[in-house]
Amino acid sequence: MTVEAPTAAGLRIGGPAPDFTLRDQFGQDVTLSSFRGHKAVAVFFYPFAFSGVCTGEMAGIRDHLADFLTFDTEVLAISCDPVYAVRAFADADGLNFPLLSDFWPHGAVSRSFEVFDERRGCPHRSSYVVDKQGVLRWAVHNAAPEGRDLAEHLRQLRAAADGD
Repeated sequence: MTVEAPTAAGLRIGGPAPDFTLRDQFGQDVTLSSFRGHKAVAVFFYPFAFSGVCTGEMAGIRDHLADFLTFDTEVLAISCDPVYAVRAFADADGLNFPLLSDFWPHGAVSRSFEVFDERRGCPHRSSYVVDKQGVLRWAVHNAAPEGRDLAEHLRQLRAAADGD
C-alpha cells in the first residue's frame, strides 16, 4: 500500500524538514541543512541493508543516479543499520550515493520523520522530498514488501529543485 500524504501528525507538507546529522558509509558526517540554499534532497528511509526489496530499490537509484543527482539535487538513503553494515551493503552492490546510519541513538532521525517502526526496530519504507529552502514538499509511505515508484520520486525531486 502506497500512501501519498500529508505526513503524520507532527510533520506537514509545506513545513520544515527535521534537520539531522548522520554518518555515511565512509564514516563522514552528512547534515541535511548543509544542502539548504543549494540542493533539493530526496530522503529515502529503508528498513534493512541486504534485504530483497531494499536491495532492489537501492540498485534502482544507483542505476539512475545520473538522473537523481544534478547540480540542484541530492539523494540520501537512511536505515538503522550500523555504519559497518551500510558500508558492506554499499560495497557489495556498488552504491555510490550516501547511505546514512541512524543506528545510535537508535532510530532518532527516523523518529523525527515519524517513520520508525517500534516493533521491528527499523524505519518504514518512506520517502520525503525536501526543497532547497529545507521545506518538506512531498512524502510517500510504502508497505514493507512494496517497492517505490522511483520515476515519481524523480519527478517530485525535480519539481522541488525547480521551485515548483
